[in-house]
Amino acid sequence: MYSKELGINFFGNESNKKTKLKKIDILKNNINNFKIFLVIAGTNTSQIPGISAAGLNAKSRRITALADAEFLLMGASKDHKYKLPPLNAGVTPALISHVCSKLLNVYPVIVPLGIEVKPHFNHLIVEDRDLGPSNCLSTGKSMPRDRVVNLYKRGLEIGKSSKQPILISESVPGGTTTAQAVMEAFGLRVSNLVGSSLFKAPRDLRRKVVQKGLLNANLKNDFDSFDVVAAVGDPFQAFSMGLLIGARLAKQPVILSGGSQMLAVILLVLEFLGEKNKDEFIEDVFIATTGWLVKDNSLNDLVNLINEKYDVKLLGLASPLNFKSSKYKELRDYELGHVKEGVGAGGISLLAFLDGFKNEEIVSLCQQNLEMMKSLGQISLEKDC
Repeated sequence: MYSKELGINFFGNESNKKTKLKKIDILKNNINNFKIFLVIAGTNTSQIPGISAAGLNAKSRRITALADAEFLLMGASKDHKYKLPPLNAGVTPALISHVCSKLLNVYPVIVPLGIEVKPHFNHLIVEDRDLGPSNCLSTGKSMPRDRVVNLYKRGLEIGKSSKQPILISESVPGGTTTAQAVMEAFGLRVSNLVGSSLFKAPRDLRRKVVQKGLLNANLKNDFDSFDVVAAVGDPFQAFSMGLLIGARLAKQPVILSGGSQMLAVILLVLEFLGEKNKDEFIEDVFIATTGWLVKDNSLNDLVNLINEKYDVKLLGLASPLNFKSSKYKELRDYELGHVKEGVGAGGISLLAFLDGFKNEEIVSLCQQNLEMMKSLGQISLEKDC
């Protein structure tokens, strides 16, 4: 459903206009108080050829999350340490998130998990870096269960101590595949609904990888959320489960900025909570994404599957940002279905719009940063990878 007054597409729960406006008011009243977390995580699922558009090859995908985080914090800069991997089309969504976080005057908190290189920028240390990325989900043994529980506990601790609303974002190459695996483990048939950073989602490849992972995991009848993440998930999911629950225990609104990866986190939390206070929990939880990701209704269908399965009323909001007027192909590629979302682009740009910034302002700033990053050599050439 489209709101003319707000320029926002709503998806998921078919609530009335009054409810939608109430939700928007919650966000507007907290716009200048949100704490943004970017969780960058490594999973060896990303090393499968053709599984992700976050870099042209397996080598470049190992650096993608670090380069995204650096760009989110610094934007186009001669002091960059990591070159953004080349993409088949488009440009990193960190460009959008950087521009909009600057407009909002917010400095994001970076949480590296399973990233083998120590970031040179400020970051939150949650676990030992030597633990490395999680295994490919096809093994059915992504991580030891105790690592999953420890990540959850750290997230819970940070969330419970929060004195302000939070926005959770991610950069996890291969993350839509682990998200699909988690949802399929709990009985949702979502292989045709989970999106991708690729122009054409690699549905057949993902289906085979997920099926192999679940077969190798051999989950028992009484498995729980921790078991599933340990079997076929990734570090982002474990930590974000705790962060989300903790923030809601602290009575803080939470924006999950993304698509299927954020829905996988919500599903894991709903399974963990069971029937305990799930309506109260969902009340101030928002899924926020880009308009490009909701174009084909797959995400809407995915939200509705979760609403039906768990009898909740999860509502999604899509940012009105568009690049139709851009003079650069890399930005117009978003309009064709390339890249679509990532690094919190949907949620952070939504907040910028709700704070009164116009589409043309954001497009202009994105173009300026794109020009600078090109002139500074901040995007790798294919031969660099």
